[in-house]
Amino acid sequence: MEIPGKLRYTTSHEWIDDHGDGTVTVGITALATEQLGELVYVELPASGASFRRGDSCAVVESTKAASDVYAPLSGEVIAVNAALADAPNSVNSAPYTGGWLFKLRLSDRGELAALLDADAYRSSAGTH
Repeated sequence: MEIPGKLRYTTSHEWIDDHGDGTVTVGITALATEQLGELVYVELPASGASFRRGDSCAVVESTKAASDVYAPLSGEVIAVNAALADAPNSVNSAPYTGGWLFKLRLSDRGELAALLDADAYRSSAGTH
């Protein structure tokens, strides 16, 4: 199971790519997509929407279930992956590249310290 070492993670299976400029890209992990099955619909937040860490901000729906995606960090949505409207299964086939969900401008960079590194995520997810 792919869990890239350069990313940060949450126990609720979101991944975070810190760009170092106060912005991050957010998606869901390969483990999450494996558990959900093939995605058939993705509901993304609106650009400009603001969320606090832990807020439900998106929904991914598979043939098995619908699941909330939680904001891993507080901030404002500055971009969404509009291509997922026509190809939600991109999240399954390329969760860490073409299947990203949205980008945030952080309101508190200090929250990054609470995220898990790849080893801690593997442990929390029971994939060690």
